[in-house]
Amino acid sequence: MKQIIASLVVAGFALAGISSHAADKLIVAMLPKAKGNAYFISCKGGADKAAKELGVELLFDGPTDSNAAKQNEIVENWITLGVDAIAVAAENKEGISTALRKAQKAGVKVLTYDADALPDARSFFVNQATPEGIGYTLMDEAARLCNNEGEFAIITATLTAANMREWQKNIEARLKDKYPKMKLVATRPCDDLKDKAQSEATALMSANPNLKCIMAICSPGVPGAAEAVKQAGKTGKVKVLGLGLPNENKRYVHSGVTDSVILWNTEDLGYLAVYAATKLAKGELKPGDKTVTAGKLGEFKIDGDNIMLGKPFIFNKDNIDKFDF
Repeated sequence: MKQIIASLVVAGFALAGISSHAADKLIVAMLPKAKGNAYFISCKGGADKAAKELGVELLFDGPTDSNAAKQNEIVENWITLGVDAIAVAAENKEGISTALRKAQKAGVKVLTYDADALPDARSFFVNQATPEGIGYTLMDEAARLCNNEGEFAIITATLTAANMREWQKNIEARLKDKYPKMKLVATRPCDDLKDKAQSEATALMSANPNLKCIMAICSPGVPGAAEAVKQAGKTGKVKVLGLGLPNENKRYVHSGVTDSVILWNTEDLGYLAVYAATKLAKGELKPGDKTVTAGKLGEFKIDGDNIMLGKPFIFNKDNIDKFDF
């Protein structure tokens, strides 16, 4: 009977795309919001490295586009397969949580990364960056570019976006606390559109002739502002920085229009998520722990049930070509 069960297990693994030797390995399943998204492919690069170092089998699967129902379906399949741990970037916080609670009841260890589920549906959230970390880094970079004095403006997605309001609150707190000679002259929304960001940046430069820096805190805003500065012939006179993706900004960084792009190291995020999931499955990571060690990246702080990746990552002319997302 045992031989029949073993054969069925191996056959099941084969159908699921897992190598037959995986029956002897821990299986960590990683669910992105969309498996073809360059951001998550970059996360997978780090996850693959961690899995190789740890000797675990990594399953990486997700919807082809952002599809919450498909995420649930994949989790259900993994429960049936009997994976040891699941790391999820939740498309819909509430929607995925029912499936994750079911996984936990089945004995699967669950954590989230990039985008959280409800707290009772997972053990830990691998948190890529805090609002304070993002806001302070943006303000510090802007101050560096302006030699700690002068006028700057912000381009945001909308004036009501909750995450951006949090970032701006921290930008303004850092400004007040550390940079008394700098002045925020305007905040303009671009509706998450590059073309509108470009027109808003053009208007900002026209209305504020002493403007030294434009800080964009949504990803389309950074290349939009950069294009406006380039078209106005103000490269080097009006500095651009912001929160965005390397690939959208490489040409502006290399041409000297944009100085720095801030995000986080996505490869490190994937690496840490797999390390944490493996330790969770082995019982080496438990609620109440204050730190966790992840291979070559070293030790990470745990704040409550959030494993903190750390400070945002600054992409600039020296390193931006190393990233492809």
